[in-house]
Amino acid sequence: MFNDIGPLELVTLIVLAVLVFGPDKLPKLIQDVTRTIRKIRDFSESAKDDIRQELGPDFKDFEFEDLNPKTFIRKHMENDELGLKEIRNGFDLKKEMAEVTDAVHGRESESSTSSSSSSSSASPSGSSASSDSGGRVDMAKKPEAPRDDRPPFDADAT
Repeated sequence: MFNDIGPLELVTLIVLAVLVFGPDKLPKLIQDVTRTIRKIRDFSESAKDDIRQELGPDFKDFEFEDLNPKTFIRKHMENDELGLKEIRNGFDLKKEMAEVTDAVHGRESESSTSSSSSSSSASPSGSSASSDSGGRVDMAKKPEAPRDDRPPFDADAT
């Protein structure tokens, strides 16, 4: 229950309790606190038993600790009925993020250079921009403005 309290902190709490409540009242206070904790535990256990009894025999192996999402996921990841390990192992978030960052900064990542070299060698016309980038849009380049033969509008001239 108090796994994160060190020995120095425990001694400090005891000294503080003696100073606040005094040595006369401290033993009675400790008895009252332990009795209250015991009653709360008994009430909790009886409520758990009542719930298990009401759920019926289908839920005889039901554990309330399984209601914690971390415990639930950990328990079901061991079974792996849905193939979640294959999905998790097949998706490399760091690699995907590196590719996106490289695309934004205008660099080519390792996977895109290998795919672009294979796509340019596979297509006979390797000079087109779409075949060099493998169909990807380069976000680092500014879009080409449409060519307009009209001169720019000058507000001062009119």
